[in-house]
Amino acid sequence: MTGLSALVRRNTRLFFKDRGMFFTSLITPVILLVLYAAFLSNVYEDSFRSALEAAGVSVPDSLIGGCVGGQLVSSLLAVCCVTVAFCSNLLMVQDKITGARRDLTITPVKSGTLAMGYYLSTLLSTLLVCLTATAVCLLYLRYVGWYLTGADAALLILDVVLLVLFGTALSSIVNCCLSTQGQMSAVGTIVSAGYGFLCGAYMPISQFSESLQKVLSFLPGTYGTSLLRNHALRGVFTEMEARGFPAEVVEAIRDSVDCNLYFLGGRVEVPAMYAVLAASIVIVVGIYIIMNVLLGRKRK
Repeated sequence: MTGLSALVRRNTRLFFKDRGMFFTSLITPVILLVLYAAFLSNVYEDSFRSALEAAGVSVPDSLIGGCVGGQLVSSLLAVCCVTVAFCSNLLMVQDKITGARRDLTITPVKSGTLAMGYYLSTLLSTLLVCLTATAVCLLYLRYVGWYLTGADAALLILDVVLLVLFGTALSSIVNCCLSTQGQMSAVGTIVSAGYGFLCGAYMPISQFSESLQKVLSFLPGTYGTSLLRNHALRGVFTEMEARGFPAEVVEAIRDSVDCNLYFLGGRVEVPAMYAVLAASIVIVVGIYIIMNVLLGRKRK
């Protein structure tokens, strides 16, 4: 445990010491929130308002703001929990490039301890950035329209923690196979550009073709995004029902923003989403452990 704690402290210190990496990770969620609020909020607001007006429902601005804000916040957090993990985990690759990894393997520290040190330090760094981003997002919701209860906020934080666990394990598997600066840059670009679409953050999965929806329903990130949406928007839907919105209208909105997900024709409930995400974390962490065991045997 002494060796592991020393590695975690060393990796975490190096991450925060690299100001470029740290501030990029920290500022990225804030920049995304500003961009979402500036460019996407009007699009979402117009679509919500037109759909509700077509149904003959009058909607106050605060309720529209809470609905749009919840969708934007859940999208941002769904993306950041994974992309920030990839950024925080770059130290694993940098140590290979600089030769520090080779120096560490010469010491009595076991390869498994070294791998766990990278995972835990990345987890701590990513959690700090993402929980800070969550606090900023909650302040944004307070400004545009607050309909969250204390339980909703707590569950939103739980969703962030679970997605960070998943993102850290996923980035550990991918970065474990990288060994050059070019590979590191390429993977970072691909993840930043593609993950938001694959998890339904940039565009709701309900807007994709039926065949693509079936494919994406097998990806765990999809359920993480839906959990964030459910908890960010639950209070909004409750308020809509209290105002006498037709049940079919509320249900249609839930479908349109992916609060309702369907797997092979059946609706996936929130507990099942948690089960899928938790199982995915266990599987991905298990793959990472197996990879490092095999690499350790290969070195011997």
